[in-house]
Amino acid sequence: MTKGSDLRQRLHALRAEQPGLRARDAAQALGVSEAELVSSGVEETATRLTAAWRDMLAAMPALGRVMCLTRNEHCVHERHGRFEQVSANGPHGLVLGPDIDLRIFFGQWHAGFAVAEDTRSGPRRSLQFFDAHGTAVHKIYATAETDMTAFDAWVTRFRAETQSAGLAVKARPDPSPDRPDSEIDCESLRAAWRGMRDTHEFFGILQKHKVGRVQALRLAGDDLARELAPGTVRAVLTSAAETETPIMVFVGSPGCIQIHTGPVQKLVPTGPWFNVLDPTFNLHLREDRVARTFIVRKPTDDGTVTSIEAFDDAGTTIALFFGARKPGQPERGAWRDIAEARAAA
Repeated sequence: MTKGSDLRQRLHALRAEQPGLRARDAAQALGVSEAELVSSGVEETATRLTAAWRDMLAAMPALGRVMCLTRNEHCVHERHGRFEQVSANGPHGLVLGPDIDLRIFFGQWHAGFAVAEDTRSGPRRSLQFFDAHGTAVHKIYATAETDMTAFDAWVTRFRAETQSAGLAVKARPDPSPDRPDSEIDCESLRAAWRGMRDTHEFFGILQKHKVGRVQALRLAGDDLARELAPGTVRAVLTSAAETETPIMVFVGSPGCIQIHTGPVQKLVPTGPWFNVLDPTFNLHLREDRVARTFIVRKPTDDGTVTSIEAFDDAGTTIALFFGARKPGQPERGAWRDIAEARAAA
Protein backbone atom coordinates (compact mmCIF):
# COMPACT_ATOMS: atom_id res chain seq x y z
CA MET A 1 0.00 0.00 0.00
CA THR A 2 1.38 3.43 -0.93
CA LYS A 3 1.66 6.25 1.55
CA GLY A 4 -1.03 8.13 -0.40
CA SER A 5 -3.53 5.26 -0.36
CA ASP A 6 -2.84 4.62 3.34
CA LEU A 7 -3.54 8.28 4.10
CA ARG A 8 -6.73 8.15 2.01
CA GLN A 9 -7.96 5.16 4.03
CA ARG A 10 -7.19 6.92 7.30
CA LEU A 11 -9.01 10.02 6.05
CA HIS A 12 -12.08 8.01 5.01
CA ALA A 13 -12.19 6.38 8.47
CA LEU A 14 -11.84 9.75 10.21
CA ARG A 15 -14.60 11.35 8.15
CA ALA A 16 -16.89 8.40 8.79
CA GLU A 17 -16.54 9.28 12.49
CA GLN A 18 -16.67 13.06 11.96
CA PRO A 19 -18.57 13.73 8.70
CA GLY A 20 -18.33 17.53 8.79
CA LEU A 21 -14.61 17.73 9.55
CA ARG A 22 -12.78 20.37 7.51
CA ALA A 23 -9.64 19.45 5.57
CA ARG A 24 -7.37 21.61 7.74
CA ASP A 25 -8.67 20.00 10.94
CA ALA A 26 -8.55 16.51 9.41
CA ALA A 27 -4.91 17.02 8.43
CA GLN A 28 -4.06 18.11 11.95
CA ALA A 29 -5.86 15.09 13.41
CA LEU A 30 -3.91 12.77 11.08
CA GLY A 31 -0.57 14.42 11.78
CA VAL A 32 0.09 15.61 8.20
CA SER A 33 0.00 18.90 6.35
CA GLU A 34 -3.13 19.93 4.47
CA ALA A 35 -1.23 19.71 1.17
CA GLU A 36 -0.27 16.08 1.88
CA LEU A 37 -3.90 15.31 2.70
CA VAL A 38 -5.14 16.86 -0.57
CA SER A 39 -2.35 15.19 -2.55
CA SER A 40 -3.37 11.78 -1.23
CA GLY A 41 -6.59 12.17 -3.21
CA VAL A 42 -4.87 12.43 -6.62
CA GLU A 43 -6.72 10.19 -9.11
CA GLU A 44 -9.70 10.10 -6.74
CA THR A 45 -10.68 13.60 -5.56
CA ALA A 46 -7.74 15.74 -6.71
CA THR A 47 -5.88 16.60 -9.91
CA ARG A 48 -2.30 17.76 -9.60
CA LEU A 49 -1.61 21.04 -11.42
CA THR A 50 1.51 22.43 -13.06
CA ALA A 51 3.44 25.29 -11.46
CA ALA A 52 2.56 27.83 -14.17
CA TRP A 53 1.30 30.26 -11.52
CA ARG A 54 1.40 33.43 -13.62
CA ASP A 55 -0.39 31.85 -16.58
CA MET A 56 -2.96 30.39 -14.19
CA LEU A 57 -3.65 33.80 -12.72
CA ALA A 58 -3.94 35.40 -16.16
CA ALA A 59 -6.50 32.75 -17.20
CA MET A 60 -8.66 33.11 -14.08
CA PRO A 61 -11.09 35.82 -15.35
CA ALA A 62 -12.68 33.32 -17.76
CA LEU A 63 -14.14 31.39 -14.81
CA GLY A 64 -16.62 34.14 -13.93
CA ARG A 65 -17.77 34.58 -10.34
CA VAL A 66 -15.99 32.46 -7.76
CA MET A 67 -15.29 32.53 -4.03
CA CYS A 68 -11.70 33.24 -2.97
CA LEU A 69 -10.44 32.12 0.44
CA THR A 70 -7.24 33.17 2.16
CA ARG A 71 -6.57 32.32 5.77
CA ASN A 72 -3.97 32.13 8.47
CA GLU A 73 -3.95 30.24 11.74
CA HIS A 74 -6.59 32.43 13.38
CA CYS A 75 -8.60 34.19 10.66
CA VAL A 76 -10.42 33.17 7.46
CA HIS A 77 -11.26 35.71 4.72
CA GLU A 78 -13.79 34.71 2.02
CA ARG A 79 -14.76 36.99 -0.87
CA HIS A 80 -17.09 36.42 -3.83
CA GLY A 81 -16.50 38.06 -7.19
CA ARG A 82 -14.68 37.97 -10.52
CA PHE A 83 -10.98 38.17 -11.26
CA GLU A 84 -10.42 41.56 -12.89
CA GLN A 85 -7.38 43.78 -13.53
CA VAL A 86 -5.04 40.79 -13.23
CA SER A 87 -1.28 41.26 -13.66
CA ALA A 88 1.99 39.54 -12.73
CA ASN A 89 5.42 41.11 -12.43
CA GLY A 90 8.28 38.81 -11.49
CA PRO A 91 7.56 37.18 -8.13
CA HIS A 92 4.38 39.18 -7.53
CA GLY A 93 0.83 38.92 -8.80
CA LEU A 94 -1.95 41.49 -8.48
CA VAL A 95 -5.72 41.28 -8.75
CA LEU A 96 -7.28 44.73 -8.37
CA GLY A 97 -10.95 44.22 -9.14
CA PRO A 98 -13.69 45.79 -7.04
CA ASP A 99 -14.54 42.40 -5.51
CA ILE A 100 -11.49 40.15 -5.72
CA ASP A 101 -8.47 42.09 -4.48
CA LEU A 102 -5.27 40.07 -3.98
CA ARG A 103 -1.53 40.55 -3.47
CA ILE A 104 0.18 37.29 -4.48
CA PHE A 105 3.74 36.20 -3.66
CA PHE A 106 4.58 33.43 -6.13
CA GLY A 107 7.84 32.58 -4.35
CA GLN A 108 5.71 30.94 -1.65
CA TRP A 109 3.61 28.87 -4.07
CA HIS A 110 4.80 25.26 -4.27
CA ALA A 111 1.94 22.91 -5.24
CA GLY A 112 -1.55 23.25 -6.69
CA PHE A 113 -4.53 20.92 -7.06
CA ALA A 114 -8.00 20.96 -8.55
CA VAL A 115 -10.24 19.30 -5.97
CA ALA A 116 -13.67 17.71 -6.41
CA GLU A 117 -15.39 16.75 -3.17
CA ASP A 118 -18.77 15.48 -2.09
CA THR A 119 -20.02 17.48 0.88
CA ARG A 120 -23.19 17.54 2.94
CA SER A 121 -24.39 20.43 0.77
CA GLY A 122 -23.51 18.68 -2.50
CA PRO A 123 -20.51 18.49 -4.87
CA ARG A 124 -17.85 21.14 -4.37
CA ARG A 125 -15.11 22.12 -6.85
CA SER A 126 -12.06 24.15 -5.94
CA LEU A 127 -8.51 25.12 -6.87
CA GLN A 128 -6.11 24.89 -3.93
CA PHE A 129 -2.54 26.15 -3.65
CA PHE A 130 0.07 25.38 -0.99
CA ASP A 131 3.53 26.46 0.10
CA ALA A 132 6.58 24.22 0.53
CA HIS A 133 5.53 23.46 4.11
CA GLY A 134 2.11 22.15 3.06
CA THR A 135 0.17 25.19 4.28
CA ALA A 136 -2.64 26.52 2.11
CA VAL A 137 -1.78 29.92 0.62
CA HIS A 138 -4.97 30.46 -1.40
CA LYS A 139 -8.14 28.62 -2.48
CA ILE A 140 -10.69 29.39 -5.20
CA TYR A 141 -14.13 27.76 -5.03
CA ALA A 142 -16.65 27.38 -7.82
CA THR A 143 -20.08 28.83 -7.05
CA ALA A 144 -23.49 28.64 -8.70
CA GLU A 145 -22.39 31.57 -10.88
CA THR A 146 -19.10 30.05 -12.05
CA ASP A 147 -18.75 29.10 -15.72
CA MET A 148 -18.09 25.38 -15.18
CA THR A 149 -17.21 24.79 -18.84
CA ALA A 150 -14.46 27.39 -18.46
CA PHE A 151 -13.51 25.91 -15.07
CA ASP A 152 -13.06 22.43 -16.59
CA ALA A 153 -11.08 23.87 -19.50
CA TRP A 154 -8.84 25.72 -17.03
CA VAL A 155 -8.14 22.47 -15.13
CA THR A 156 -7.43 20.60 -18.37
CA ARG A 157 -5.03 23.33 -19.53
CA PHE A 158 -3.03 23.33 -16.28
CA ARG A 159 -3.21 19.60 -15.47
CA ALA A 160 0.24 18.23 -14.65
CA GLU A 161 1.57 15.53 -16.94
CA THR A 162 2.39 13.25 -14.00
CA GLN A 163 -0.42 12.51 -11.58
CA SER A 164 1.05 11.10 -8.36
CA ALA A 165 -0.29 11.08 -4.82
CA GLY A 166 3.04 11.65 -3.07
CA LEU A 167 4.08 15.10 -1.94
CA ALA A 168 7.22 16.09 -0.04
CA VAL A 169 6.91 18.99 2.37
CA LYS A 170 9.51 20.79 4.46
CA ALA A 171 9.37 21.52 8.17
CA ARG A 172 8.70 25.18 8.82
CA PRO A 173 11.68 26.84 10.52
CA ASP A 174 11.16 28.73 13.74
CA PRO A 175 10.80 32.49 13.19
CA SER A 176 13.84 34.61 13.98
CA PRO A 177 13.47 36.46 17.28
CA ASP A 178 13.40 40.24 17.35
CA ARG A 179 16.59 42.04 18.26
CA PRO A 180 16.69 43.40 21.81
CA ASP A 181 14.84 46.71 22.17
CA SER A 182 18.09 48.29 23.35
CA GLU A 183 19.62 47.73 19.89
CA ILE A 184 16.86 49.61 18.04
CA ASP A 185 17.53 53.24 17.13
CA CYS A 186 14.08 54.48 18.12
CA GLU A 187 14.68 58.08 17.08
CA SER A 188 15.77 57.01 13.59
CA LEU A 189 12.74 54.70 13.40
CA ARG A 190 10.40 57.52 14.43
CA ALA A 191 11.98 59.93 11.95
CA ALA A 192 11.60 57.48 9.06
CA TRP A 193 8.03 56.70 10.11
CA ARG A 194 7.04 60.36 10.34
CA GLY A 195 8.62 60.98 6.93
CA MET A 196 6.48 58.40 5.11
CA ARG A 197 4.60 59.55 2.03
CA ASP A 198 2.84 56.23 1.28
CA THR A 199 1.71 53.37 3.53
CA HIS A 200 3.61 50.88 1.35
CA GLU A 201 6.87 52.36 2.64
CA PHE A 202 6.24 50.90 6.09
CA PHE A 203 7.55 47.39 5.38
CA GLY A 204 10.79 48.85 4.01
CA ILE A 205 11.22 50.95 7.15
CA LEU A 206 10.88 47.84 9.31
CA GLN A 207 13.47 46.04 7.21
CA LYS A 208 15.92 48.96 7.20
CA HIS A 209 15.77 49.28 10.98
CA LYS A 210 15.78 45.49 11.50
CA VAL A 211 12.78 45.71 13.77
CA GLY A 212 9.76 43.42 14.11
CA ARG A 213 6.32 44.84 13.35
CA VAL A 214 4.91 44.54 16.87
CA GLN A 215 8.26 45.66 18.27
CA ALA A 216 8.09 48.80 16.11
CA LEU A 217 4.54 49.50 17.25
CA ARG A 218 5.62 49.18 20.87
CA LEU A 219 8.63 51.46 20.48
CA ALA A 220 7.31 54.17 18.13
CA GLY A 221 5.45 56.24 20.73
CA ASP A 222 1.73 56.80 21.32
CA ASP A 223 1.46 59.45 18.62
CA LEU A 224 2.28 56.83 15.97
CA ALA A 225 1.03 53.58 17.53
CA ARG A 226 -0.69 52.64 20.74
CA GLU A 227 -1.77 49.31 22.17
CA LEU A 228 -5.51 48.93 22.68
CA ALA A 229 -7.76 46.94 24.98
CA PRO A 230 -8.93 43.36 24.33
CA GLY A 231 -12.13 43.21 22.30
CA THR A 232 -11.08 46.07 20.04
CA VAL A 233 -11.66 44.23 16.76
CA ARG A 234 -15.23 43.29 17.68
CA ALA A 235 -15.92 46.85 18.80
CA VAL A 236 -14.49 48.31 15.58
CA LEU A 237 -16.48 45.96 13.33
CA THR A 238 -19.63 46.63 15.35
CA SER A 239 -19.19 50.40 15.01
CA ALA A 240 -18.50 50.09 11.29
CA ALA A 241 -21.68 48.06 10.84
CA GLU A 242 -23.81 50.40 12.95
CA THR A 243 -22.59 53.53 11.14
CA GLU A 244 -22.53 51.88 7.70
CA THR A 245 -18.89 52.92 7.32
CA PRO A 246 -17.11 51.02 4.51
CA ILE A 247 -13.81 49.51 5.59
CA MET A 248 -10.90 47.48 4.26
CA VAL A 249 -10.04 44.11 5.83
CA PHE A 250 -6.64 42.55 5.04
CA VAL A 251 -5.93 38.89 5.89
CA GLY A 252 -2.78 37.14 4.74
CA SER A 253 -1.35 33.65 4.32
CA PRO A 254 2.33 32.95 3.60
CA GLY A 255 1.69 33.50 -0.13
CA CYS A 256 -1.30 35.82 -0.49
CA ILE A 257 -2.97 38.85 1.04
CA GLN A 258 -6.71 39.11 0.42
CA ILE A 259 -8.58 42.37 0.86
CA HIS A 260 -12.25 43.21 1.32
CA THR A 261 -13.33 46.78 0.63
CA GLY A 262 -16.88 47.73 1.50
CA PRO A 263 -19.40 47.59 4.32
CA VAL A 264 -19.82 44.90 6.96
CA GLN A 265 -23.35 44.16 8.07
CA LYS A 266 -24.23 40.81 9.64
CA LEU A 267 -22.00 40.17 12.67
CA VAL A 268 -22.42 36.82 14.42
CA PRO A 269 -20.39 35.54 17.40
CA THR A 270 -20.16 31.72 17.52
CA GLY A 271 -18.15 30.34 20.42
CA PRO A 272 -14.57 31.65 20.12
CA TRP A 273 -15.23 32.87 16.54
CA PHE A 274 -16.47 36.34 15.66
CA ASN A 275 -17.95 36.30 12.17
CA VAL A 276 -18.99 38.63 9.38
CA LEU A 277 -21.62 36.75 7.35
CA ASP A 278 -22.52 39.01 4.43
CA PRO A 279 -23.61 37.82 0.95
CA THR A 280 -20.25 38.48 -0.75
CA PHE A 281 -17.89 38.70 2.24
CA ASN A 282 -17.33 36.35 5.18
CA LEU A 283 -14.75 36.80 7.92
CA HIS A 284 -14.12 34.26 10.69
CA LEU A 285 -11.86 35.52 13.49
CA ARG A 286 -10.71 33.54 16.55
CA GLU A 287 -11.07 36.32 19.09
CA ASP A 288 -9.37 34.29 21.82
CA ARG A 289 -6.18 34.14 19.72
CA VAL A 290 -5.87 37.92 19.40
CA ALA A 291 -3.15 38.68 21.93
CA ARG A 292 -2.38 42.32 21.03
CA THR A 293 -4.17 45.04 19.09
CA PHE A 294 -2.79 48.45 18.11
CA ILE A 295 -4.04 51.63 16.54
CA VAL A 296 -1.42 52.68 13.98
CA ARG A 297 -1.09 56.09 12.33
CA LYS A 298 0.95 56.43 9.14
CA PRO A 299 1.63 59.79 7.43
CA THR A 300 1.04 59.88 3.66
CA ASP A 301 0.71 62.49 0.92
CA ASP A 302 -3.07 62.05 1.33
CA GLY A 303 -2.98 62.70 5.08
CA THR A 304 -2.76 60.34 8.02
CA VAL A 305 -3.92 56.77 7.38
CA THR A 306 -5.18 54.97 10.48
CA SER A 307 -5.30 51.20 10.94
CA ILE A 308 -6.33 48.75 13.61
CA GLU A 309 -3.88 45.83 13.63
CA ALA A 310 -4.37 42.49 15.41
CA PHE A 311 -1.59 40.01 16.31
CA ASP A 312 -1.30 36.63 18.01
CA ASP A 313 0.93 35.87 20.99
CA ALA A 314 3.90 35.17 18.68
CA GLY A 315 3.61 38.62 17.09
CA THR A 316 2.23 37.23 13.82
CA THR A 317 -0.27 39.43 12.00
CA ILE A 318 -3.83 38.10 12.14
CA ALA A 319 -5.72 40.90 10.37
CA LEU A 320 -5.44 44.60 9.50
CA PHE A 321 -8.40 47.01 9.31
CA PHE A 322 -8.49 50.37 7.48
CA GLY A 323 -11.14 52.76 6.29
CA ALA A 324 -12.15 52.20 2.66
CA ARG A 325 -10.08 54.51 0.43
CA LYS A 326 -8.14 54.63 -2.82
CA PRO A 327 -4.73 56.20 -3.44
CA GLY A 328 -5.10 59.94 -3.80
CA GLN A 329 -8.07 60.06 -1.42
CA PRO A 330 -7.92 61.21 2.21
CA GLU A 331 -9.04 58.88 4.96
CA ARG A 332 -12.75 58.87 5.77
CA GLY A 333 -13.54 60.87 8.86
CA ALA A 334 -16.10 58.28 9.97
CA TRP A 335 -13.45 55.55 10.00
CA ARG A 336 -10.94 57.72 11.87
CA ASP A 337 -13.61 58.46 14.48
CA ILE A 338 -14.24 54.74 14.95
CA ALA A 339 -10.54 53.93 15.32
CA GLU A 340 -9.71 56.90 17.57
CA ALA A 341 -12.67 56.10 19.82
CA ARG A 342 -10.93 52.82 20.70
CA ALA A 343 -7.73 54.71 21.57
CA ALA A 344 -9.75 56.97 23.86
CA ALA A 345 -11.65 54.09 25.52
